[in-house]
Amino acid sequence: MQNNSKADWKISDFEKVCAYVGISCDPPSGGGSHYKVTSKHLEGILTVPSNRPIKAVYVRKFVSYIAAHCEIEEDSNE
Repeated sequence: MQNNSKADWKISDFEKVCAYVGISCDPPSGGGSHYKVTSKHLEGILTVPSNRPIKAVYVRKFVSYIAAHCEIEEDSNE
């Protein structure tokens, strides 16, 4: 994702990454179209549209969010 943000990424790819790093990726509720990505270490919610194709800007934001989470997680495990 980091090396090719313009690829044809699916929401299932986002869910797999979230599960791997221990972040919550909640599906839309109440007829919404955006998944909610949350971390116990970060404030705020990252929203990712489930429509395809997922735009590169959302992929880049997601990659940054994951990197920030992993950095804090790493620091807390030391």
